[in-house]
Amino acid sequence: MRKTELLIPASSLEVLKTAVLYGADAVYIGGEMYGLRAKAKNFPKEDMEEGIRFAHERGVKVYVTANIVAHNEDMEGIREYFREMRERKPDALIISDPGVFVIAKEECPEIDIHISTQANSTNYGTYNFWYAQGASRVVAARELSLAELADIRKHIPEDMEIEAFVHGAMCISQSGRCLLSNYFTGRNANHGACTHPCRWKYYVMEETRPGEYMPVEETDRGTYIFNSKDLCMIEHVPDLLEAGIDSLKVEGRMKTALYVAAVTRTYRKAIDDYKTSPALYEKNLDDYRAEIAKCTYRQFTTGFYYGKTDENAQIYDSNTYVKEYTYIGMVQEIDEKGFVKIYQKNKFSVGEKIEAMHPDGTNLEVTVRAMEDENRHPVESAPHPKQEIWIDFGEKMEPGWILRRKE
Repeated sequence: MRKTELLIPASSLEVLKTAVLYGADAVYIGGEMYGLRAKAKNFPKEDMEEGIRFAHERGVKVYVTANIVAHNEDMEGIREYFREMRERKPDALIISDPGVFVIAKEECPEIDIHISTQANSTNYGTYNFWYAQGASRVVAARELSLAELADIRKHIPEDMEIEAFVHGAMCISQSGRCLLSNYFTGRNANHGACTHPCRWKYYVMEETRPGEYMPVEETDRGTYIFNSKDLCMIEHVPDLLEAGIDSLKVEGRMKTALYVAAVTRTYRKAIDDYKTSPALYEKNLDDYRAEIAKCTYRQFTTGFYYGKTDENAQIYDSNTYVKEYTYIGMVQEIDEKGFVKIYQKNKFSVGEKIEAMHPDGTNLEVTVRAMEDENRHPVESAPHPKQEIWIDFGEKMEPGWILRRKE
């Protein structure tokens, strides 16, 4: 069996550190330009340098996205951007555009290049083409089945790597190339500014009766005709590994540290358990399912992995997420009294039960016994987002642990 990488997204330095601590083998991030998540926080220069250093010190790789569909006015800026990347030394650049690929080869010859899923690579001939150009990895188009990926593995060089999405949001357009957002709002999905019109609720208007909007109804709540379920392959990790996929990729460069921590440690445990013993993986399958269900998600599907999708891959009555837990914060430090410092993400109060997530996969249920504000004055609740709060849980914790509350 090939060595398997768990590849996790990060929207910020905090989330990158969370991914590293909770079991990622590699993290992919966006810089301030040329990635496909313009509304993500992304990484300014100083944060990117610190994040790469933090990851490398712990044996974790960092990949930087530069996978826009480039236009003429982008080209000189991209060249300068790659000169900066040469100084920051990420482990790979994720690229979809052939012109951008050429610039990366010229400016960063020592950095690996991974071909983005935006390049729509659906056959082994395309993989071999990119290998001949110098790419070390291709991210599979999301429309491929496991059987097709296994066949690609048989027809490409042994050292050519396959990366495939295994968890997260699905796009209704071919490998994410969508024109809806640009058409409706002027915000270009292929330049990273997608407004996600596939999640909107739609009505029909008849040509001769302008202004009369008639609902398209599957139920009394309406119809969301492009609204895909989220991909989840936690129950099929053995099939992914047996197909010869080198990197299992989680979608979500807009996600919180809570989401990243829960998904990372669950897939980490599933991969490691299966490689230790298939029986161990089967034994813990219910635990994986339960833990993944604690993440915010939009119902689950296996996507295209077992054949073409059908009506069961869509959600027709809502565009909202299932949310069982609320993110409270991350442990920053512990003082001499045992109080835990966090920057609060959502409101909570003294007396509430909180779940502390350990990177090893275990959870510790604790009670908020007392709280103090940033001036160390006692308070009963933490109502203000990003407020510095000190908490007495009566339990020993460590920096980096994630705190969440069941709804």
